Amino acid sequence: MSLIPNALRRLGALLCFAVVLPAHAAVPDKVLIVVSGEGRDQGKTRPGYEFDELSQAWLIFKANGLKVDVASPQGGAVEADTYNAQEPFNAALLGDAEAMRTLAATRSTRDVKAADYAAIYVVGGKGAMFDLPRDNALASLLAEAYMKGAVIGAVCHGPAALVDVKLGDGTMLVAGKAMTGFTNEEEAVFGKRWAKEFPWQLEDALRGRGARWQEAPLMMAKVVVDGRLVTGQNPYSTPGVADAIVRATGRTPVVRTPWRDELTMALAARARSGDVRGAADALAQDRERYHVDLLGMLGYYQAQAAGGNDDLRHALTLMQLAMPYMAQPQLKLGAAEAHLRLGEREQAKSLVQQVLAGKPDMAEAKALLQRIDG
Repeated sequence: MSLIPNALRRLGALLCFAVVLPAHAAVPDKVLIVVSGEGRDQGKTRPGYEFDELSQAWLIFKANGLKVDVASPQGGAVEADTYNAQEPFNAALLGDAEAMRTLAATRSTRDVKAADYAAIYVVGGKGAMFDLPRDNALASLLAEAYMKGAVIGAVCHGPAALVDVKLGDGTMLVAGKAMTGFTNEEEAVFGKRWAKEFPWQLEDALRGRGARWQEAPLMMAKVVVDGRLVTGQNPYSTPGVADAIVRATGRTPVVRTPWRDELTMALAARARSGDVRGAADALAQDRERYHVDLLGMLGYYQAQAAGGNDDLRHALTLMQLAMPYMAQPQLKLGAAEAHLRLGEREQAKSLVQQVLAGKPDMAEAKALLQRIDG
């Protein structure tokens, strides 16, 4: 007997089944943003969530026709760590009365339904390391949403919420998935106050659950997409994560003007790739488009963490790009230290002497000069 008639019958049965699917099977047009409720005193006495990671993603979701709900473990008002309210993305969200009402009365993770959302996005901030991993309702919500076909996204410390999420077959959600998040290297530089209280280091925990970890150099933007799982390494990865979540829901992200920090990180990546002259020219032609202090401090901290001459040279390049526009003596001393580590004593000495010409009593500069001469 031919196999063709049986195949046709099976196809016909599938088509008949498709016809009677209920109308509500359509993909929802809402995203649930999850934030930590741990924060107190703008992060001074207890860390909370990062407002920048909330605002940028929220604006991108809204621009792409997605409605936003916000949830936290306990519900109610939540507190962000200190942030710059004048940044355009923060100012835009702060000026949205409806968004502020939503944020002032977040829903409890116990009271939301996975089926209502096309995606769930978990905001980072050090508070996410405390209350999100121990929220059993959140773990169940994330598992159910993923199994129902929703997109799951998280940025910076936000992937802490995914560490112990188990799917219906008992496997870990993150097992075998390509992922990123706030790295051990970044934690060593920026997490000194609270990291000792974390239940685990995020990178170690995700690797231990079988995630295929990926990372970029210190504080450079990186987004990793593995099917319906989208993760970002640090705060500067937020816009890329939000765009990727929109794309993973089947939408084409609307064209938008990148924010200043996005442009700055792209400029840094351009310089690191070898196009230093092009990056310098772009900065000179329109300095106001870029966050020069961010560029300089990025190089400064990358130099501190650099493990080899190549990484140190990349970091020095970023500091050199920013120096003509930054008056802070600390940046020149950071560049001088990098030159010294590279064996370039004359360049190091010249920079320290420039600092001492303006601040002859600066102890740090005097000590560095003695090291150079010694």
